[in-house]
Amino acid sequence: MPDYTRARRHLMRRDPKLGVVIKEVGPCHLGQIPAIPPFVALSYSIASQQLSVKAADTIFNRFCDLFPPDRIPDPVKLVSMHPDTIRAVGFSRPKVGFLQDLAAQVVDKRLPLDTLHALTDAEVLQTLTAVKGIGRWTAEVFLMFRLGRLDVFPADDLGLVKAVQKVYGLRKKPSRERLMKIAEPWRPYRSVAAWYLWRSLAILQ
Repeated sequence: MPDYTRARRHLMRRDPKLGVVIKEVGPCHLGQIPAIPPFVALSYSIASQQLSVKAADTIFNRFCDLFPPDRIPDPVKLVSMHPDTIRAVGFSRPKVGFLQDLAAQVVDKRLPLDTLHALTDAEVLQTLTAVKGIGRWTAEVFLMFRLGRLDVFPADDLGLVKAVQKVYGLRKKPSRERLMKIAEPWRPYRSVAAWYLWRSLAILQ
């Protein structure tokens, strides 16, 4: 288990403004997020693109119903499933294609989900973004929440953009370049910093 106490101390020492957020939020629970099978996590990421959390959860729950009795999406079953069956739960045609392509790559071992943990962050990003429908943000979130990597900062996330603008009192939304510059002192715990910034949106109104 990563030492989140050390991470907090590091962040508070390096960045007083982020330190205020950390004190308000309290202990970091990033490591307490339930483990989700890699294929399920990536499938949900594709399913949730351009949707509200509520809509994504509704559609994905219907999707899980296609895999009785345990309701756990299975790549072997998904590959052989008729596209119209998948689309009927609420997916667009492109998303159906993305999901079946993901499943096909897992089945034929082009995407080695079981060994991703042994790759570097950069290698995981390169491997996942080679899959149709998986962009950099999805790969970065996978690194953070599924592989437990501590130094990932998804600078394209709109929530983080909003949080940084608020915490640092910026008049305009910061560019990706400015976000990365602000985040530089947080190394090697940028994932922890991102978690706190996300949490700040809920408690610092």
